[in-house]
Amino acid sequence: QVQLVESGGGLVQAGGSLRLSCAASGVIRSINYMGWYRQAPGKQREWVALITSGGNTHYADSVKGRFTISIDNAKNTVYLQMNSLKPEDTAVYSCNAEIRTWSTQIYWGQGTQVTVSS
Repeated sequence: QVQLVESGGGLVQAGGSLRLSCAASGVIRSINYMGWYRQAPGKQREWVALITSGGNTHYADSVKGRFTISIDNAKNTVYLQMNSLKPEDTAVYSCNAEIRTWSTQIYWGQGTQVTVSS
C-alpha cells in the first residue's frame, strides 16, 4: 500500500516562507510525477504545481515566481518552497503522485494546513 505524508505546514506572516514536504512510501516501482494542490475554505481545490520524475516543472499562474517545486527521486519526496507568502495562499495543501506499483494509480496525501496572516 502506498502512502503520501505531508509535513511543513504552519502559521506564517505575510511575506514569509514555508517549505512543504511530501514523502511517498510503500512498494513503489516508479513515480511519474508528484504535485501539489490546495483548497481554501469555501473554495474549490486548486492545482498549484507539478514536477515530473525527469525534473520538468509546471506552476499555476498564481504562484509562479514565488513557489518552487523540487523532487528527490532517491527519497520519493517532493518539496514545495513557498516564498513571499500572501494571505490568499492560506489553504490546506495536499500532494498527489502518479505511482506505479503493480498498476499505475494516483495517490493523495492527507493535507497540511498553511495559514498566512496579514
